[in-house]
Amino acid sequence: MMKLASNAIFKSRGSISGQLLGGAQDVFMGSARFSTVGQKASTGGLGQKASTGDRIFAPFMLYKGKAALSAAPVAPTFKKNDAGDQFLKRSGFILLSFSPSVGERKYDWERKQNFAMSPTEVGSLISLGPGGTCDFFHDPGMQTSTAGQVRKSLQVRANPDGNFYFITLSVVDNVKKINERFAVQVTPGEFSVIRTSFSFALPHIMGWDRYSNRPAPVKAEYSSGAGRKAFDTEWDR
Repeated sequence: MMKLASNAIFKSRGSISGQLLGGAQDVFMGSARFSTVGQKASTGGLGQKASTGDRIFAPFMLYKGKAALSAAPVAPTFKKNDAGDQFLKRSGFILLSFSPSVGERKYDWERKQNFAMSPTEVGSLISLGPGGTCDFFHDPGMQTSTAGQVRKSLQVRANPDGNFYFITLSVVDNVKKINERFAVQVTPGEFSVIRTSFSFALPHIMGWDRYSNRPAPVKAEYSSGAGRKAFDTEWDR
């Protein structure tokens, strides 16, 4: 299904474009709100709400002739069990927001369209080679009675010479009678920023940063060698 050097086509489930976009209400002008204090909460990390004055707005913005594009990470959410252990409730994503141009350096932010990239989709974009293409399809109503009412397709295409990239979003909303297409040409330098920042954000939207950020457990001492061997990991041996 996935050919990193040529074409990669993914049909995403409704949980990516529908349920995940439910967490994208923390978006202002295409930027996700995220906070460091969220690390202390059960849903903390990148992309989470915080108290007023502690929010961070740091999207990567591209202003082009036909549209503006912003990208920002939105953190996963976690739930706790009675023992206080945290379990992933919903994966995070990178939110792409497209707004059409209405004049020179002017954009209609009210017509903004969002696309939430899952960790797998982010990995496909990062792995995109020269001349390669990634196509992603989202149906927010998939597996529900509203399936097919809203369809979104995102294409990331690399020029064979590596001189530029195209990121294109098409949106068909039969409910709101919307048929929009946004095309953004990206330079090699800009795509390098996208690739590097997405690579950095990937473990965070998966929630894996919590493994390294949590305090190290205190290792108990055991009087017998047999007891110690039972609790040591293979790296401690």
